[in-house]
Amino acid sequence: QVQLVESGGGLVQAGGSLRLSCAASGRTLSGYYMGWFRQVPGKEREFVASIRWSGSTRHADSVKGRFTISSDNAKNMVYLQMNSLKPEDTAVYYCAAVTASGILQMTRDRVDYWGKGILVTVSS
Repeated sequence: QVQLVESGGGLVQAGGSLRLSCAASGRTLSGYYMGWFRQVPGKEREFVASIRWSGSTRHADSVKGRFTISSDNAKNMVYLQMNSLKPEDTAVYYCAAVTASGILQMTRDRVDYWGKGILVTVSS
């Protein structure tokens, strides 16, 4: 079992930056596929970014060039650096872990563990 706890959310102005952190406990992240999703009321949970143990990353087109996912495997930490924030980035952000192998793209139906989510609000 893995427990995921997000931190670093809050209120920022458009154009600002924020860094989210996800701390994992209960089991090492070694071999896990980690990622971030976000969700706003009335919409499905949306993929944001993912990272493999090897360091290979993938970012949604909507955040590409602005957000960067990274990890510290030794510390069981995953991060999401968010720059040039826009009001449409406002959402609850969730840390996610997938245990299945051979997955080319992280999707919400494949997620095995979720954090409780943390709110990011971007004002205009």
